[in-house]
Amino acid sequence: MRDVSELVEGYHRFLTGRYPEEAELYRTLAESGQSPKTMIIACCDSRVDPAAIFSAGPGRLFIVRNVANLVPPFEPHGDYHGTSAALEFAVTGLEVENILVMGHGRCGGVSAFLEGLYERSDKRGFIDRWMSLLNPARTEALRDCAGEPIEVQQRALEHASIRHSIENLKTFPFIKERLNDGRLRLRGAFFDIAEGRLLALDPESGQFEAVD
Repeated sequence: MRDVSELVEGYHRFLTGRYPEEAELYRTLAESGQSPKTMIIACCDSRVDPAAIFSAGPGRLFIVRNVANLVPPFEPHGDYHGTSAALEFAVTGLEVENILVMGHGRCGGVSAFLEGLYERSDKRGFIDRWMSLLNPARTEALRDCAGEPIEVQQRALEHASIRHSIENLKTFPFIKERLNDGRLRLRGAFFDIAEGRLLALDPESGQFEAVD
């Protein structure tokens, strides 16, 4: 495993450092299974690790990461649906109580989308169709900040995409049912990589506010 020596070194640090401190917890989780209360949908960007941001130990969070932390609408037919399958398992299997969509600043996927890299007429790649989920959010974001610098537009789109992903979550019947009877709550958050600041989406105003 010479080509992944950093991973091996990290594993050894884990084995001699953190694991002994949490060995009993790992053994308990191995026997009892997982029962996290919160699911997080985050970006697969290597700079954004939800478990690290929330100081969450093993078994605490059920995390799904994809390009630009997007949630597709409910589509029961057609292609394979990794994020949708994870949602179904988390909600109907694990019975999580919260779903948090967490975006982040300076997202490479959002930046590329704004630059038009996924607007080719011959959309053949997986990423092209996936990023098209941002189209409704872009319409909102550019309407609200037309003429502003590109950095402002990107931040507006990063925020708008979180709001639209939450709306897409509501199209899943098993999510809508649990929202209506109070068993499930939907939340939005935004992490600023450069400053380490976490913003929470206010469900009433639709704006993001700093978490004290």
